[in-house]
Amino acid sequence: MEANGTIWSNDSLRNSYEYSPAMQNHLKRFCIVLGSHRCVIDVYLTLFFALLASAIGAYIHMVWNIGGNVSTLGFSGVMIWLRFTLYEPKRLYLLFLSALLKGASVGPMIMLVIFFYSSVLVTAFVGTAVAFVCFSAAAMLATRREYLYLGASLACCMSILWWVQIASSIFGGSTTVFKFGLYFGLLIFVGYIVVDTQMITEKAHHGDMDYVQHSFTFFTDFASLFVQILVLNMFRKMKKGRKDRRN
Repeated sequence: MEANGTIWSNDSLRNSYEYSPAMQNHLKRFCIVLGSHRCVIDVYLTLFFALLASAIGAYIHMVWNIGGNVSTLGFSGVMIWLRFTLYEPKRLYLLFLSALLKGASVGPMIMLVIFFYSSVLVTAFVGTAVAFVCFSAAAMLATRREYLYLGASLACCMSILWWVQIASSIFGGSTTVFKFGLYFGLLIFVGYIVVDTQMITEKAHHGDMDYVQHSFTFFTDFASLFVQILVLNMFRKMKKGRKDRRN
């Protein structure tokens, strides 16, 4: 309050651009939150275009038959290249290239599914999209860092699944072991969606706005979950078809 009974004076108007330390801290926190929300929007928008590139890669395989071991090795190479590239436009192109190669790698499985049970493909994609959106939203609405500690448990479960698959390939697996691997892997990949969502949100809160790398993380989660659901639905369709033929 000034001497004349008002808070406004010539000095206060001239220094209106100067904020108190408390106001500066408040504005800084607001900018961080606004930036993190902007980063999340960029991540999901980039993920959408990466999924389109993956669909194009699957279509290219169906036309020219380019998918297989070569495209899988190419995806791994581009993934490493993306990790060590700093120039942002180039990293964006590498992300879309890796998505296209991933789609070409999954192309043989998609062709097989379309040939036998074409409806399974749509069901698997819709189921993957719904699961991804629901679990990702749940992770963002949950308390910060609440699910980050599941990362170690998921890594341990992934190791168990890997050893089970190796043992079944060496000693011969049964239908029960195969079903266990499918459902157990489904739970693991859903868990990774939750953990990675909170990890990306936490990084954005701390100023890490690398939306390209974050989108790549989400893309690998989505692709892994899609393949798992696709194989699971295909297995259930084949099992149902065998029962119908017996009857």
